[in-house]
Amino acid sequence: MALGPTQRVFSAAKRLLSSLIANGETRLRLAVVELEEERSRLLVLLLLAGASLLLLLLGVATLVALVVVLFWDTYRLAAIGGSALVLIMASFTLAVIALRQAKQHTLLKETLNQLAADRALLEAKNESDQRPR
Repeated sequence: MALGPTQRVFSAAKRLLSSLIANGETRLRLAVVELEEERSRLLVLLLLAGASLLLLLLGVATLVALVVVLFWDTYRLAAIGGSALVLIMASFTLAVIALRQAKQHTLLKETLNQLAADRALLEAKNESDQRPR
């Protein structure tokens, strides 16, 4: 049984809508997976950074105490000031490195790449459809 023009249009629109919904669902699932992976990665990163900072703090405190004790009789103020200066410079250096790392965009990178590829395919399809035959 042949479909009429109106039924064919509705059928095509229904297939198009179904395809768009399926594509959107796929992209949404990809975004959710990426967000879950990013959350897990950030949690591990925070735990490792916290433990590392704690151990670094203990190590630096011990080293500063050693330097101050070594120079107690002769240059105690210079030893304390020099240690403080080195620690402050190191903290500023690490802060600059952390700011550079924070500016790098990685969240939902693959999802954005897939959406850009989808858009490029649709634009190429539209251009090919608009060419005179």
